Amino acid sequence: MNDVLPEQSPLWEFFEDTVREVFRRYGYQNIRTPIVERTELFVRGVGEVTDIVEKEMYSFTDAMNGDALSLRPEGTAPTVRAALEHNLLYNGPQRLWYSGPLFRHERPQKGRYRQYHTFGAEALGLPGPDVDIELLVMARRLWRELGIEGVQLQINTIGSAAERRAFRERLIAYFESHRALLDEDATRRLHTNPLRILDSKNPALQEMIEAAPRLIDALGDESRRNFEAVQAGLREAAIPYTVNPRLVRGLDYYNLTVFEWVSDRLGAQSAICSGGRYDGLFEQLGGKPTPGCGFGIGVERTLLLLEESKIDPRRAPDAYIAHHGDGAAHHAFQAAELLRDHGLAVTLDCSGAGFKSQMKKADASGALYAVLIGADEVAARQVSVKPLRETAEQTRCTVAEAAGIIANRTDSKRG
Repeated sequence: MNDVLPEQSPLWEFFEDTVREVFRRYGYQNIRTPIVERTELFVRGVGEVTDIVEKEMYSFTDAMNGDALSLRPEGTAPTVRAALEHNLLYNGPQRLWYSGPLFRHERPQKGRYRQYHTFGAEALGLPGPDVDIELLVMARRLWRELGIEGVQLQINTIGSAAERRAFRERLIAYFESHRALLDEDATRRLHTNPLRILDSKNPALQEMIEAAPRLIDALGDESRRNFEAVQAGLREAAIPYTVNPRLVRGLDYYNLTVFEWVSDRLGAQSAICSGGRYDGLFEQLGGKPTPGCGFGIGVERTLLLLEESKIDPRRAPDAYIAHHGDGAAHHAFQAAELLRDHGLAVTLDCSGAGFKSQMKKADASGALYAVLIGADEVAARQVSVKPLRETAEQTRCTVAEAAGIIANRTDSKRG
């Protein structure tokens, strides 16, 4: 678990603001669920024999009432739980988004921590494939708005639960015939969740996995038609993609379309956004059959890609107030508040140093203007406005006039 320090926060804020704006354009509304949920929610929703439930959740017993609780390891099940509990779909489908920390006890690595952050989008009550395509188009727009290049889309279909159950027996038989090649993880999953073996990153297993039966070849006509429709929509939207028949996702609630947006600049853990369709999750949590589809974005991993770009998300103050002399501090404080009343970002020097030292700080702050207050300005109840990023005359004026000067030139400069 890690801290986000002040010099890192501007990149986070740029990312968060961009995602919220893109989600807003597509009609998604914010939902906020608790960080702590009943453990049963994830056992029923995510799957009892998944890595998340078996070994990654932070779970504990409530000392007051004995409830089994867990820090949320993912965001979809809590969103569906809230939709059921509050009857959110009573008046029709819902497009929802959420953000916040998730928790998984796994090996920390670059861009992946035990407390990590996500932005998720969930389309509830909408059958595919139209909304599947919309989600992928929305994600593509997000990468463009962020200025991230080289992110590739991988898609697959894992069919229906019945089709996966039938395929499971063939897969177990194949892996049994190669049991001597299986590593510890694959052996453990063999009879509980054999599909997850297909997603193994162990290089020693890749040749054997490539030769394994393919789920996509075992699907019925309806699942195939759905997948063809998704691909047709992606082609129409001019979104390049690769069909990855080994992409199965690590949560049991998925069906039909699954996908990942990946980058080759992040090492083995290459996904920055993952998701798919989960039409059975409402029933698993005690509700009526209801379609659902969504994705989650790994914030820390996406920020690694943003750091490689030339975007500077830092917002310098519009003005830096330097002051010195009797009564200057009080006048400077009032001037700062008046400038802020006009919507300007203002840094007030509180160091007590001389003008020369304060002006160095003003320049280092990145502010476009310095607002100077000395004995003459105090006596006249005025300020002096000095441009810091262009050659122009210093101006003596009232605080209200200074606000107009700074606002007009700042808007033009940042444009």
